[in-house]
Amino acid sequence: MDPELLKEVRRIQLRTDKLVTDVVSGGYSSVFRGSGIEFEEVREWTEGDDIRSVDWNVTARQGRPFIKKFVEERELTLLFVLDVSRSMDFGSQSMDGKPRSLRRMAVEFLACMGLSAGRNNDKVGLLTFAEDVDLYVPAKKGRAHLLRLLRESLVRVEADRASGLGPALAYASRVQRKRCILFVLSDFLCDWPEKEMRLAARRHDLILVPTLDPRISELPEQGLFRLCDVETGKEQVLDASSTQVRQAYAAQMRAFYEKRRAGARKFGADWLPLDTRESVTSNVVAFFRQREARSARR
Repeated sequence: MDPELLKEVRRIQLRTDKLVTDVVSGGYSSVFRGSGIEFEEVREWTEGDDIRSVDWNVTARQGRPFIKKFVEERELTLLFVLDVSRSMDFGSQSMDGKPRSLRRMAVEFLACMGLSAGRNNDKVGLLTFAEDVDLYVPAKKGRAHLLRLLRESLVRVEADRASGLGPALAYASRVQRKRCILFVLSDFLCDWPEKEMRLAARRHDLILVPTLDPRISELPEQGLFRLCDVETGKEQVLDASSTQVRQAYAAQMRAFYEKRRAGARKFGADWLPLDTRESVTSNVVAFFRQREARSARR
């Protein structure tokens, strides 16, 4: 095992341990609820019990009233579908003196949600993809399992590889038959597979998590420079000293991500953006509040 990789896992674990406060965990348990109720037992009726809970068959046999008792089916499964293509290694910001790539930020999010899931006795799984599915780790409980997911998420990609979201979503739908909370973490600078997206949103609670960096959507004012696509090798020279060029580029990127967000809404999926300039937990808490407010309006 790469010692540097283990150090990085440890840094993320320590950081997210501090960040996952009662606010985050409380928001998690209130936003992500069980999928239904489960029968627990039949017991004798006592004063104050709801008459609608009476089990009339048992009551008739025993000659005195009995009620059915149910509990919430609380256990949930979280499956993280993580883009590990080369573009996810990009990052222009730093944190704690270290570069903060899109993938590093995505893994911080995974750790934050995974720790909250662990506190609620829920299961967590991982699927990584580039052009095709790289790795699938079935959902389990436990801190040791979460640390394994963090290690697998940070394994470096050597070859230049593009993103193939369609095959990853199709695979996730095949292996995860039971409804789960499905997080897709990517820069979404890839294909937009409508068929697979619609199917995933119908089967699961689909949450798209775009990883953003200011240098993806804004050009620095520094004259001529060469842009290189790390996944395809294509290059383009831009004159960023031109205000018109910078504004046109920024407008194009805003339109691109707005189109992606509108597509998510069309499928009934949530859109939870992360930004390398911001704390992961602040984005998560804002998302929880948004979902709680939406539930209250229903």
